[in-house]
Amino acid sequence: MPSTLSAAIAASASALNAEKTRVEVAVSNIANAESTRSTNGEPYRRRDVLLEAQDTNAFDQSLSGAIGVKVAGVVADTKAFQRRYEPGHADADEDGWVSVPNIDTSVEMVDMMSASRAYQANLAAIGIIRDMLSRALDLAK
Repeated sequence: MPSTLSAAIAASASALNAEKTRVEVAVSNIANAESTRSTNGEPYRRRDVLLEAQDTNAFDQSLSGAIGVKVAGVVADTKAFQRRYEPGHADADEDGWVSVPNIDTSVEMVDMMSASRAYQANLAAIGIIRDMLSRALDLAK
């Protein structure tokens, strides 16, 4: 039983790391929603987190069936930049159009809230498992 519970804790712990990364990327996207020039001269590109199942060797699936998740990478969104007509803007082209990041702040807020709630759920799961282990140890006394 302890191996099963420790595998479940490990799976939830891996999810905590993944959800933390999702929140950080969403915050970065929101913070740069109006950044019209980055170090490469282009507007900021929205970033997204790619997740994949944790290597099954990391958990004893024969006992629990629990696997974790890991961040496979953070990738730039390749969608076209949005354009706004602002002739007085420093980054406007000769016709007055400015390329702005391909970020929808409402989508980013939803992603951030989703990741935050998933983080809280995994934290609660770890707490419940810890309590179960503690009660099992108390019963064994």
